[in-house]
Amino acid sequence: MPRKRAAGFDNQRELIIEQAATLFARNGFPGTSMNEVAQACDLSKASLYHYVSDKYQLLMYICEGHIERLCALVDEVGSQQLAPEERLRLMVQRFVEEYADAQNEHRVLTEDVRFLNEADQQRILGGERKVVDAMAQAMIAVRPELDASKMAKPLTMLLFGMINWMFMWLKPDGELTHARMAAVVSDLLFGGIGAVRLEEIGSNQGNEDSSQLSSNVRSKGRK
Repeated sequence: MPRKRAAGFDNQRELIIEQAATLFARNGFPGTSMNEVAQACDLSKASLYHYVSDKYQLLMYICEGHIERLCALVDEVGSQQLAPEERLRLMVQRFVEEYADAQNEHRVLTEDVRFLNEADQQRILGGERKVVDAMAQAMIAVRPELDASKMAKPLTMLLFGMINWMFMWLKPDGELTHARMAAVVSDLLFGGIGAVRLEEIGSNQGNEDSSQLSSNVRSKGRK
């Protein structure tokens, strides 16, 4: 008969996964040991193995969990009865919000997925394809001729290029918020640089200099 899990088992494992994501994001998957994960969780190494089998399983939990949340996001937005532009703007907003709350997980997904075996990588990539396809379809709904021109996917990848790496430079406690940047991305997408509403950025409108810009930017390179 299988041993019954303690009531807090799943919660403790989620905390372990969160700590592992922080360490992997900072030091890389190869550069992080299970001893370091155990120490970050205030657990013995033996206790840690009660919740996860090895470091590889932690990487799988992080990547799968993040991509599952992104897939759920596009499903939730897609289920709403919205006009095409409104749906695309909401999708951009939700992605920026999700990345703001999952910066470590997103970094692990983008940089450490290569350490998974081929079968596991393909499963993760299948989720990523679903996300990209959903965004591409949202773009086609706004401009149907994109479908025949085969430009929906390239434009989608350009859009993700703006969103995916925002965590590398946007300072969480800076003047520019993730919510504000989501609106900037959508305005830029729909109207070009002339459509970005500058009056909403800060109090010194039109007077930003390099020192002000740098206050919103940070280096996130791994040590």
